[in-house]
Amino acid sequence: MNAPESHPLEHITPRDQAEILAQALPYIRRFHGKTLVIKYGGNAMTDPALQQDFAEDIVLLKLVGMNPVVVHGGGPQIDDMLKRVGKQGHFIQGMRVTDPETMALVEMVLGGQVNKEIAALINQHGGKAVGLTGKDGNFIRAKKLLMPNKDNPAEPLDLGQVGDITAIDPGLIAFLDAGDFIPVIAPIGVGENGESYNINADVVAGKLAEILKAEKLVLLTNTPGVLDKNGKLLTGLTPREIDGLVADGTLSGGMLPKIGSALDAARSGVNNVHIIDGRVEHALLLEILTDHGVGTMITGN
Repeated sequence: MNAPESHPLEHITPRDQAEILAQALPYIRRFHGKTLVIKYGGNAMTDPALQQDFAEDIVLLKLVGMNPVVVHGGGPQIDDMLKRVGKQGHFIQGMRVTDPETMALVEMVLGGQVNKEIAALINQHGGKAVGLTGKDGNFIRAKKLLMPNKDNPAEPLDLGQVGDITAIDPGLIAFLDAGDFIPVIAPIGVGENGESYNINADVVAGKLAEILKAEKLVLLTNTPGVLDKNGKLLTGLTPREIDGLVADGTLSGGMLPKIGSALDAARSGVNNVHIIDGRVEHALLLEILTDHGVGTMITGN
């Protein structure tokens, strides 16, 4: 006869478990009915245990009255597909260069595979998730993004079918929220002629938080948060302090789109932006329902 499986909370007494739940009550009350836009990426998307934690966190937030909206990336999955067909991914200032063949693969991986897997995982844990891309209902409209060229400002960089958001229709999200559905969004936009655009997921999450007037924008990463040059975690930052970190080179590379989206959201009315460590178990619940943060908070002041 096999021994019974141990439960991760068996060492915590029922009284202590009740106390933990009671301590979450002020946060549940404060954020009840509020919209939370959550960018899902990094290890949290690829580690099976963290995937389960994320799905459980999203369902719990919905059940206690919040309105989570998930925007996901899929860089590792796209890279795997590119390798299978013998292509090498290229990035400029944190943005993926996207030729027509790469765009077709991006759309297949993000919209057809990753998006549906995330929605299914949330549903397995008791949620009502609906997967969609920005092309559904012309939800995210976009145009070609031309990246500023530091070496030659007169000739902006052409990244192919990389999109710059021109408009987001909040009506679809409102409709899903009203039905207690959890939107799961792949960052693919649609152009005037129906063409597809690959858009950085952090950018989509930030712009969506602005449009939805979200209470919080939460970006899951593979780092503890925003670090100074000595590797020390920084939190409680203002947009002006973030500008200084970008100017002195502390923040660079792939962190730039994330920081840019965070700043735009903070300046556009999102009360708090959180860049958190998605490698921590139940990182979302720790950040939203407890005093024990797991990353950097940027205030809207």
